[in-house]
Amino acid sequence: MTEALPGKSSLVAAIASWLGKFAPSCILAGLLGIHLGAIPPLGGFIFYQFGLLIALLALVLGLVGVFLTRGGGDPKGQQGAWLGAASGTLIITLTVIGAGPGIGSPPINDITTDLDDPPAFAPASEVPDYAGRDMGYPAEFVGVVRASYPELGPIRGSMSGEEAYTRALGVAEDLGWEVVHRDPEHGTFDARDTSLFFRFVDDVTVRVRGEGGEAVIDLRSKSRDGRGDLGANAARIEKFKEAFAAAG
Repeated sequence: MTEALPGKSSLVAAIASWLGKFAPSCILAGLLGIHLGAIPPLGGFIFYQFGLLIALLALVLGLVGVFLTRGGGDPKGQQGAWLGAASGTLIITLTVIGAGPGIGSPPINDITTDLDDPPAFAPASEVPDYAGRDMGYPAEFVGVVRASYPELGPIRGSMSGEEAYTRALGVAEDLGWEVVHRDPEHGTFDARDTSLFFRFVDDVTVRVRGEGGEAVIDLRSKSRDGRGDLGANAARIEKFKEAFAAAG
């Protein structure tokens, strides 16, 4: 058996060990910065992405270090190499598990149940957060949504528009959405939903219409940050639909 080179193996193992400690620290710093209000959600997410890259390097160098320290001649180095490999594996595994449901989702961030007549958000004069942002529905998303979410459609129920509106409001609040605008006269309300870890804010508008003795409820969910949403907006709409049906 060829003996490992002590100097080389120790250096690689030391780097892997350092990266294995730095990666979670970077991720934790980003999350703490977001929750303490020191950095915006997108900035914290960049910290996370950097930490994920470091974790990948820790995994690769850790495995190389484990190979170089084989034979038991450098137990301290081997321990550091295993630390780097284990840290990288854990972070990457947790990321894949967390993002797994959204992997393969189209790179869009605005989903609606009515592509022919998407519900409109309230004017910026009513919801200041909309100021300076284009709240119109992107025409290029229409075909993508039809192809990727063919089952996504409005909620229909045998009830009055007033009853449907009241129930929809209750469901939104039960789901933890913050209702920011109400217009019962036109059967609409706007809300926002904030993600747990990165505190990303998604805007939601709900429209209730009465048609021929039944109520038709349409939703639109739009992310404020990023081009893609890993399927979060479509999942939010489906969760609302399930909760609405269960509330009946």
